[in-house]
Amino acid sequence: MSRPMSRRILALWLPALPTDRVHRHRRPPAGDTVEPPLVIADTLANRRVVVAVDDRAAALGLVPGMALADARAVCPTLAAHPADPAGDAQALAGLADWCGRYTPLVAVAGPDGLFLDITGATHLFGGEAGLARDLLRRLAGFGYAVRLAVAGTPGAAWAVARVGPAAGWSGGRLGEALVAPGAQRTALAGLAVAGLRLDAAVVAGLEQAGLTRIGDLGACPRGPLAARFGRGLLARLDQAMGAVGEAISPRLPASSHRVLLRFAEPLGRHEDIAAAIDRAAQDLCRSLDRRGDGASRIALTLWRVDGQVIRRTVGTSRPTRRPAVICRLLGERLDGIDAGFGIETVGLAASETAPLSPHQDDFAGAAAATGAVALGELVDRLMVRLGDDAVWQPAVAQSHWPDRTVARRPVAAPPRRRGQGAGTDAAPATWPADRPRPVRLLPVPEPVEAIAPVPDDPPMVFRWKGVAYRVARADGPERLTPEWWRRGRGRDRRRSRDYYRVEDAQGRRFWLYREGSYAPETPTRWFLHGLFA
Repeated sequence: MSRPMSRRILALWLPALPTDRVHRHRRPPAGDTVEPPLVIADTLANRRVVVAVDDRAAALGLVPGMALADARAVCPTLAAHPADPAGDAQALAGLADWCGRYTPLVAVAGPDGLFLDITGATHLFGGEAGLARDLLRRLAGFGYAVRLAVAGTPGAAWAVARVGPAAGWSGGRLGEALVAPGAQRTALAGLAVAGLRLDAAVVAGLEQAGLTRIGDLGACPRGPLAARFGRGLLARLDQAMGAVGEAISPRLPASSHRVLLRFAEPLGRHEDIAAAIDRAAQDLCRSLDRRGDGASRIALTLWRVDGQVIRRTVGTSRPTRRPAVICRLLGERLDGIDAGFGIETVGLAASETAPLSPHQDDFAGAAAATGAVALGELVDRLMVRLGDDAVWQPAVAQSHWPDRTVARRPVAAPPRRRGQGAGTDAAPATWPADRPRPVRLLPVPEPVEAIAPVPDDPPMVFRWKGVAYRVARADGPERLTPEWWRRGRGRDRRRSRDYYRVEDAQGRRFWLYREGSYAPETPTRWFLHGLFA
């Protein structure tokens, strides 16, 4: 009996993300001009304060927290950029997308870090050390200072990456940054308590009490610790040690059907990219076939050499696992792709799937099946070119009020997944059989002039668009009252309606209604709402 695979989490820390992001977008200096030191400044308590510094500024003695005016006194040529938390978050999200080349389970950890669940993915890079080195090398090439650690829990990996030994830096040795499975307690014992992701006030209180190392907490009674510093301290400690499970929330949903193709030489021509997509589609469809699934939404991801990530998503009106169909739909989205210096990794995933059982038609039904498939492929291509919301079909809505019995339903509606029982649709399949409805329902009821012998009887004659119609037969009334939970949202929803099905001398049939109950002081109003066949 095989043992379950140990969970492995990689924590990624970008300590200089604000300044690194600015450096990546700054133009290189002309000639031999040296780039000036850079700081990020923000307004705190009506003071311009330095919140981040780059290596050159740190070498001059500038530190976060000092006044910007004092920093300029030290270095008059200092380059100061305003803080941009939104830009930093966008850059971090872009890095999270880029890290999808290693694993689909990537989560944002604070304003300057990421969690990667690399369980079962390290063999593709020569083990944990190979994956970590590749990640460090590439991010350093993008201009980011990086520190990372790998452990069996997110808390342990976070602590080693942030307050661990000086290992795991960009371009440096890994050393203690790779914590062996089950060795969290030993690796964390000598680290500062700040590595437990605690509030600054709790960390300060622990240090005042002489509890400066994580190992010191294990020797203390848990009751007094919780009473003085809160139960959050014990929760973080248990999560880091693995005594309590901790889940990470991936930024993008992971798919069980995913194919990654990596290339030694980057792809630059569209023909080569299309060929790679074709190969990935064949592998993806084989994976779908083994599970008896079909894909109703396919996500294409292209990783460029410069770190940019290109995403394209297409949907289908019905589940499919035909590579030709997937390639044709994705081919519609390749025209605007800029390969830059080349595409080094191509990924294809079925982000939404549904069971797709194989079936065989007889000779009589073969033509009908072929026509249904052709119609589905046409709808899919229209959805790709015009957008999912532009292609829709009418559906019956669950309402007694005629104006709301028909709704637009996107053709690419979310599929019913495995384990989802029947009867989850809110709308019935057809209109109620005991209440006949016209074939054509007017979008807005049109007023008519009608003459009725008795106020509560059907009309004898009515005039619509200047033409008079004499009623030969009539059936009704069918009284419909507004839905009580929608009252007060419009004039037509505040009064009841008495509907009549009427037929004139030429056999034309109409659906008329009188608005509101009859009252001597209120004039009777008639409307035409639909036409029968």
